[in-house]
Amino acid sequence: MTVRERTQNIEEQILSPYAALSRNTQGRDVPDEECELRTPYQRDRDRIIHCKSFRRLKRKTQVFLSPEGDHYRTRLTHTLEVAQIARTIARALLLNEDLTEAISLGHDLGHTPFGHAGERALNEIMPEGFRHYEQSVRIVEKLEKGGQGLNLTKEVRDGILCHTRGREAQTLEGRIVRYADRIAYINHDIDDAERAGVLKESDLPKEITDLLGNRKSVRINSLVRAIVENSQNGVIQMDPERKQAFDRLNDFMYERVYFNPYAKGEEKKVPGLIEILFTYLKNPDHLPPDMRWIAEQEGRERAACDYIAGMTDHFAIQLFREIYIPKAWNI
Repeated sequence: MTVRERTQNIEEQILSPYAALSRNTQGRDVPDEECELRTPYQRDRDRIIHCKSFRRLKRKTQVFLSPEGDHYRTRLTHTLEVAQIARTIARALLLNEDLTEAISLGHDLGHTPFGHAGERALNEIMPEGFRHYEQSVRIVEKLEKGGQGLNLTKEVRDGILCHTRGREAQTLEGRIVRYADRIAYINHDIDDAERAGVLKESDLPKEITDLLGNRKSVRINSLVRAIVENSQNGVIQMDPERKQAFDRLNDFMYERVYFNPYAKGEEKKVPGLIEILFTYLKNPDHLPPDMRWIAEQEGRERAACDYIAGMTDHFAIQLFREIYIPKAWNI
């Protein structure tokens, strides 16, 4: 018996009847020889962690553009926090932690530079629109590894696609990630907004903090318990009271932080920058050689969009400067 087979036997013995067992995966688009040590979902997790798109998350905006300070969240730290919360829930409900972690780590691979401001800018430019969750799937299916993709299992790709809106994921593990994503970003965005001086913990509505807690760790624990204590019979859910408080906290954050003119002031510069880069990069000669095949197969607009979406904040700004800002002439 291999280590993988032993792990899969343990899954069958201890996990919930509603868990997605790795032995029962719907598989990959391209059949792959099984690993002796790792289950298919463990391999998916590792493929995501080792891909270029994952590494670039460390220099992509979460909420605050180019903040001064080392402790503000980036898209990478957000991803890790989602994975931690999702795994805690999955373990408590006896669901598949490896699948949950793989979905969590891959859910934001398609996010643009400059956070949702970059996403909105590309959505305005592209005739078919742009949605980061669809781009995340495009990355793992087609863009990574020079056009080969990561060849992930269908369960992981489905969870990535369904992590934010639209239909629910097919697996309970994917549905957990949708909750974990919101729990993570709302609470760590409160933390970052407090650090930036945009709000204070005491500004949070008392009727919410009385129920969920007045510290980040307490609120996260309360929301995680709301899911663990109320999910049953193949349904992932919170109790109505804490769910309503959670939704009110989300509305509060949109009012005080996500639409705050001070906190988001720099975002007004993003659409113009993205549009200028897009116009320049629609010329395939301006694309790097490893991106030109997209222009040949799917059109210049698609290639420019893919290239921009994959950029970090720093790279997008640097490229803009190189193209349009005159350099001093050293004699």
